[in-house]
This record gives sequence, structure tokens and C-alpha cells, in this order.
Amino acid sequence: MLELIFHRRILEYPCLTSDPDAADAVFLPYYAGIDALRYLYGPEANSSSDHGLDLFNFLQENEPGIWARNSGHDHFLVMARTAWDFSQPRDADPLVWGTSFLQLPEFYNVTALTLESRAWPWQEQAIPHPTSFHPRSLALLESWILRVRRSHRSTLMLFVGGGGTSTTPNIRRSIREECQNGTGIPDGSGNGRFEKLCEIVDCSNGVCEHDPIRYMKPMLQASFCLQPPGDTPARRSTFDGIIAGCIPVFFEEQSARAQYRWHLPAEEFGELSVTIPKEDVVFKAVSIVDVLMGISRGEVRRMREKVMELIPTVMYRKHGSSLGLRTKKDAFDVAIDGTLTRIQSRLRELQIACKLTQKLDSNTIKGNDKMPWGVLDH
Repeated sequence: MLELIFHRRILEYPCLTSDPDAADAVFLPYYAGIDALRYLYGPEANSSSDHGLDLFNFLQENEPGIWARNSGHDHFLVMARTAWDFSQPRDADPLVWGTSFLQLPEFYNVTALTLESRAWPWQEQAIPHPTSFHPRSLALLESWILRVRRSHRSTLMLFVGGGGTSTTPNIRRSIREECQNGTGIPDGSGNGRFEKLCEIVDCSNGVCEHDPIRYMKPMLQASFCLQPPGDTPARRSTFDGIIAGCIPVFFEEQSARAQYRWHLPAEEFGELSVTIPKEDVVFKAVSIVDVLMGISRGEVRRMREKVMELIPTVMYRKHGSSLGLRTKKDAFDVAIDGTLTRIQSRLRELQIACKLTQKLDSNTIKGNDKMPWGVLDH
């Protein structure tokens, strides 16, 4: 869905131009996640290392000057899967899951907006997962935020997801054990604040994929939403929880802080979320309930207000929305602003590097004019 959302919204972008010479950036309306399906599940699975070459050949053949002017540094695209799904080593034998799109040297310069990024490549930037909330008017957005603010939070913490049933120690297993072993309010510690300390909405086998009410209603009733890593560090549930005003609880930095810097500002991260190292929970028996119950009511209210401030910027509004709603930046707008800033910064760095190289080359030539050619000082 992310690729479809971006393509449709780009067509409404007020600064869109058909003149590549006037453009600060070039959007590639290529559905990488959809095209990857033929390599992941189809007859071309054995050639998954070639994913992306058709696109590159097209860019070389169709007005190649647009690509050549900056070697792709000013191009960007959206990939509606995690970066890990496009990071299979090209020489992998046997083949592992995914395609090799992001391993192609031809695309090293392109900015890739992904649902989840790896920690090291510069060209990737994680942007929010689409949720089930796509308002088309400012009135609808404001009424939802009002509902979130007025929602009675009768549950201390909520976990929406699967896993945690294996015998191997891991954070999801620890969460399940804590929830199952301590669902009542300890004497004197609840102070009437919560009816339940913990609730689990089991979304195993994809049962929640097309039923958002199954998890959004409990999220509206929970004070904190636990976001443990799964197959990869980040989760769509993080953004579902923010939309519901549920304060996220993370267990490693790569789950959000190190990835979504454009949409979850690092300088405010501690004001809108809780971080408990997973090692402390799994191996040191730190109680998640104790940590969360130790946060004062006033601090919880302040954190929830910070979370609600994020709602407009982590959701994707519906295309063709009202003029009033268009005055508020959503996840798409924030992503485009960040992309343009990144590309402009990168192009400036290249210009500086180019001038420095030219200067060094010029000084080398001048210096070589003063000494005999072919003489090496050993």
C-alpha cells in the first residue's frame, strides 16, 4: 500500500514539475515491493539478484541525461517492505530470503524510503507504516484526536502481536509470562488507576491484518503499548499505538529511535516513549509492570499529550482530502521534506568534494611541473 499511497499523493504535490531541469529531486514511481513478489514467490526466484536491473536499464535508455546529471543522487523511490527484504547478497549460495535490489551498485546513490531500514547504508530512510486511519477532512482528524484524549485508559499495558511461545528466552516470551502471571492489581499499588495490569491481543497467523477493531479498541483503553522486536526490530504496531494515543514502550533503540528520525524526533523521544532494555527484562528479571507503575500520573499525561501531537505526522491522509487538512503535514509531507533536505545536502557535499578534487589535481599538476617525471624517492 505504501507505494500506491505515495504515487497518488505525489500527483497532488503542489511543487510537482514535468521539467527535469527545474526539479530538485526525481521521484521514481516504481512499485519495488510489488515487483519483488515475482522474485520472492514466482518463477524468477532463482534470479532474485537481478531485481532492479530492468529499472536501471530503463533509466539509462529513457532520457539518460536525467540520471547522468547527478548519477542518481537526486532520485528517490519508495519500497513497501523492510530494507532487509531487498538486501540479499548477490553471491548468496544457497539463496536466502529477499532480493538484491539494495545490493546493486547501480542504485547506491538513490534515496530509498523503506518501512524499516538497516543501520548502516546512507541511502535508506525508514518512514511510518501505513495504519488503518486515513482521514479526508480536518474535522475527522480533530474528532479522532478528541476521542483519543477522552478515552478511559483502564489497562496499564497492552501487547498486540504473536510469538513468545517458544522455550528459548526472548522478550516476547517474557512479556507473555509477566502478563499471564500477574494480571491482577497488586494490593495498594494500583490506587484504582487500572482495572487490568496487562492485556494481550494475539495476532498470530495474520488474524488482525484486516480487522483493525480487534486491536485499535484495546489500544484506546491502554496507557502503554509494548513494542518488542520480532523478526526485525521495528513494528507497524508502533504507529497503530500512536494513532490511538497509547504510549509506546520499546526494548531496543533500533525499533524506532535509530530509524524514524524524521517522524519521531530524537530530541523528544524520551518525552513520548519508554525504553526498557530487553536484556534487563529477559536476563535480569526486571518487571515491566514495576517500571511503568513507577511513572507518575502527571508524567503519563504529559507523555500522552506528546504522543497525540504526533498523530497528524505519522498518519497518511486520504488523497483528495479537504483544504483544511492539507494545511497539516502528514507522514507523506514529512517524508518528502526529509527527502528533499537529504538530497540537497548530498548534492552540496558532492559539489564540495568535486571542487576539492579539482583543486588537488591542479596543485598536483603544478607541483609535478617543478620536478623530473618518472623519479621516485624510495
